[in-house]
Amino acid sequence: MTLVPEITLHDGTTIPQLAFGTWQVPDADVTPAVLHALETGYRHIDTAAIYGNEAGVGRAIAQGGVAREDLYITTKLWNDVHRKADARRAIETSLEKLGLDHVDLYLIHWPSTVKHGDAYIEAWDALQEFKAEGLVTSIGVSNFHAHHLDAISGEVPAINQIEVHPTFAQIPLRAFCEERGIKVESWSPLGSGADLGNGELADIAAAHGRSVAQVIIRWHLQHGLIVLPKSVTPARIEENFAVFDFELDADTMARIDGLDAGNRVGSDPDTAGF
Repeated sequence: MTLVPEITLHDGTTIPQLAFGTWQVPDADVTPAVLHALETGYRHIDTAAIYGNEAGVGRAIAQGGVAREDLYITTKLWNDVHRKADARRAIETSLEKLGLDHVDLYLIHWPSTVKHGDAYIEAWDALQEFKAEGLVTSIGVSNFHAHHLDAISGEVPAINQIEVHPTFAQIPLRAFCEERGIKVESWSPLGSGADLGNGELADIAAAHGRSVAQVIIRWHLQHGLIVLPKSVTPARIEENFAVFDFELDADTMARIDGLDAGNRVGSDPDTAGF
């Protein structure tokens, strides 16, 4: 079976660089999708409380036959439970739904300052407590700009999961994170499908005998990003995993880097009202 490269986080733990994303996958559909991902070779599964599918992910974990120590499970704290007491109930609920006694990575999903002010700072304090208690192995954030990262104290987040894809490369934020030892995970790594129709990427894919999705995932991997492609289609789950037997040369990477056009497909963390 293909082994997924692992990245070492600043806390000394390692994380599989290619993950299976479950955003917008209903609970009933996520179990067979995750089971197929596990059969394909994925070992890093990314979910979140707000996705409403933690129980389905938990069923797949229980049925998949993969030893717990070989799995890497990420979930996330939603925006309306940033206060410490609420956050504790939230992590306990997530663990119960997943059927686990700990998760490998727990993230603050959004800073959510428009609706909840600076409560994310208290949430970060709570996550540090959860780590000390062994409820989570590593802690991080998602959708944090540089000023959000500067506002929290104590342990530096191991991860910042942000929107990254070829036409929205987030180079300044990635550089900021790198300077602080924060690894970047790419959500919406294909631009919610928008980048799949890019003509330049299509030409590169044709030249390599690969799909556009495979080229984009390879671009993420070679930039040292942790990448979370999502699909419920078995053939595409397998296709997105088949990216370890080819490489993009420096010129090709530079061509893809040149596609950055600020094409955000998700919400801006500074203006998101949820």
